Parts: sequence; C-alpha cells; structure tokens
Amino acid sequence: AVIPLILLFGTTAVLGIYMGIHYLRGIRNKPMLIGIHLLLGAAGLEVMALLLRGAPDGTTLSATTPGQFAAGLLVTALLTGLLVPILAKPKPATVTTTLAIHAAIGTAGVLLLLYWIWSL
Repeated sequence: AVIPLILLFGTTAVLGIYMGIHYLRGIRNKPMLIGIHLLLGAAGLEVMALLLRGAPDGTTLSATTPGQFAAGLLVTALLTGLLVPILAKPKPATVTTTLAIHAAIGTAGVLLLLYWIWSL
C-alpha cells in the first residue's frame, strides 16, 4: 500500500532536485517539467490522504502523528510551490527565498514520510 506513495513522492523529490540544480545554474525549467512536478506531488498527497483516511477498498495506515505531520508539511510545500509564480510577477526578488522555503519544507515532509512508513 505504501509503494505508490514512495514512488510518487520519490519521483517528485528527484524531479525537484533536478529543477533546483537547473535554477541554481540559471537554466530556466520548462513549464511541462514544472507541471509534472506539481501533478506528481498532488497525486502523492491524494494517495497519502486515502491511506490516512481509508481507501475505497478499506486499506488504511496507522494515522499516527508522524504521518499527519508529514501530510501537513507536504501540503505546505505544495502551497509554497504554488506561491512562487504568484510572487514572481510583482516581486521577482522573492523567488529564490520562496523556492528555498518550498524545498526545505518538501524535504522535511518527505523525510518524515519515510520515517513514518518505516515505523509502521
């Protein structure tokens, strides 16, 4: 039940690292790549919500505090990622800070997610 969750967030994280390296090198990321990163992250959150609340087939995971906190961090990472283009237009100087916050929260969320999965 956790394999799709690991695959989705693992792929999202690897793609985020790849795009982060491009950003630091001054290479503009393609909108399709950004869209795939967003969709994979959202799909991972959907799977996580199903496993925390209960999937249609009755599969649930222990909704312990680390799992709930990981979900909260990952939702926050998604929201801060969505803020980047919103803030980029009026205040371009905030992009780097917002991306750094997005990356830090996302990393913490994925690490806590892995801790939660291994502690089940």
